[in-house]
Amino acid sequence: MIYLSVPYVGIRRQRQPRDDLGIMLSVGVGQHLTWPLATMYWAADNQAYSPTNRPWVESDWRKFLQEAAPFRQTCLFAVAPDVVGNAEATLERSRPALPYIRSHGFKVAFASQDGARDDMIPWDEIDCLFVGGTDAWKFCEASVDLVRRAKERGLWVHVGRVNSLYRLWHCKLIGADSADGTHVKYGPDRRYPELLHWLNTVNGGVIQTLWSS
Repeated sequence: MIYLSVPYVGIRRQRQPRDDLGIMLSVGVGQHLTWPLATMYWAADNQAYSPTNRPWVESDWRKFLQEAAPFRQTCLFAVAPDVVGNAEATLERSRPALPYIRSHGFKVAFASQDGARDDMIPWDEIDCLFVGGTDAWKFCEASVDLVRRAKERGLWVHVGRVNSLYRLWHCKLIGADSADGTHVKYGPDRRYPELLHWLNTVNGGVIQTLWSS
């Protein structure tokens, strides 16, 4: 299980970089492209969701992917723009963006949102199922069934907004390959060691094999 954290100096300064810990980057954090991304795992979020309801600007997202493209070899996936909590609207917004992500050499992630069904997932056009949506959706039977279908197809599975050891265990149990969260952001000096403890607990010292370059 790999955990993608918000950028934090403690991750950058690891004496021995961990294969189970990386960072999640998104639109508007271009300054973090100065991180050693060529030697650590990361993923490209779309920041379509904003807690302040800031409008999503497609041109900003496209520019972000263009700027991040030189580091695509270590990028686990780039998430197509979605609509939180709405599967139908997500499919409408994401579908046209999938070829653009692929054209820049990124692996394509599609977000499963509340109400998603098997026939609403463009399986043949993606590399990763990103489990998004509300808390109620993430681990419900319908969502977990989509995770099973993704794994049957040999796809990567990622779960968003995982900020506790309990949730990280849930991700492990349903077969997810990675998760992300902002746990470290709120009190990094204390929470960064906590995160390392979570990973040691869940992974048991065994790091899963990542995608080949």
